[in-house]
Amino acid sequence: MNHQDLTLCPSAQPDWEGSKVIGVVGGTPDAPEMAYLSSAEPVTEKLLALAKPVAPSEVFRFAAPCACSGCAHFASGESKCRLAEKVVRWVPVAVSRLPACSIRPNCRWWQQEGRAACLRCPQVVTHNLKPSAVMRRAADVLTT
Repeated sequence: MNHQDLTLCPSAQPDWEGSKVIGVVGGTPDAPEMAYLSSAEPVTEKLLALAKPVAPSEVFRFAAPCACSGCAHFASGESKCRLAEKVVRWVPVAVSRLPACSIRPNCRWWQQEGRAACLRCPQVVTHNLKPSAVMRRAADVLTT
């Protein structure tokens, strides 16, 4: 299978196989907002070093091939990402127009939840030190 044809998780970790940077986290600790890159960039040691002294996932958003049933957020019996589902259900819309996202055609969240996921995606920070109560609830793998 061509690597470009894989379904991508837009909330991956930098050390996942095939991980790419899709955006830079900005905004404030209380209201983070991702600035999307025009194209997904491969993760390199040089790139990760730019985040020091904090964790790369505090500065960048990463996408990588979806782990499917290997991920705690994935409902294997239903073949869907529970995180995407909960973000759409509970997290308020962040933007009024679809962001210019380089991974959209392959994004698990887009494929599963469509436009509703994209309108919330810019405020999702993989390593958020001050998540809102609703974001914490959405990210909790035990919450359904």
